[in-house]
Amino acid sequence: MPCDFRKTFIFNEVQVSKLFVIQPIEVFMHNNWFSRFRMETAQYLACLKFSEDMEQERVDNLEVEILSDNWFTLNKVNFDFRRNDGIWENQSREAYDRGNGAAILLYNLENETLILTRQFRMPTFLNGNPSGMMIEVCTGLLEMDNAEDCIRRETQEETGYEISNFEKVFEAYMSPGSVTEIVHFFIAEYHEEMKIGEGGGVAEEQEDIEVLELKFSDALKMIKSGEIKDGKSIMLLQHLHLKLLQANR
Repeated sequence: MPCDFRKTFIFNEVQVSKLFVIQPIEVFMHNNWFSRFRMETAQYLACLKFSEDMEQERVDNLEVEILSDNWFTLNKVNFDFRRNDGIWENQSREAYDRGNGAAILLYNLENETLILTRQFRMPTFLNGNPSGMMIEVCTGLLEMDNAEDCIRRETQEETGYEISNFEKVFEAYMSPGSVTEIVHFFIAEYHEEMKIGEGGGVAEEQEDIEVLELKFSDALKMIKSGEIKDGKSIMLLQHLHLKLLQANR
């Protein structure tokens, strides 16, 4: 039975005070108001318990079928789902599992610059990006590493900078309707003496990455112009923008 909290508890403070204070106890105990009050209190508590149970168990009879594992894994998932009204419903979804990832924005406060990358992304080429080229923050998959080790490795491979001090700012599901990936987001200051290589990615992995050093103000304008269209990069650029605004208050 669905619970509607707006309708469950109908007594206001005036009604309750009248019920408990004004009436004699022997009248009160047999009053229809009191019976109704007890009944609706029980319904209210039952609704709370129902809500707690729903949060604890909403998925059952999970069946996973692998549709493709050529590169990463595409699964078809059949399951029973408990809806908000308490009714169980059989559903089917597809979920793409490519592991989790990490992304980092390198910035230099003194020069007001950022390190970004530019590389070819086939999925964007298939969906409206004529060149397929994307300007992004440094990004990589965790593979067997934790997020911190991953971002150290990817930063050096892609940008040529060796970092040791960085800050994790948040993590997020990037496409929760279809992809299982959680991305861990970092920021870090960089200086010229931290550059130990040219970057560009790993040749064996067919990476061909261009390293860009841009003014922070220009990067923000490129979001508005559409030159920067990568969600991860926009999130980190906006985060750093807010961070610097707060620091300058």
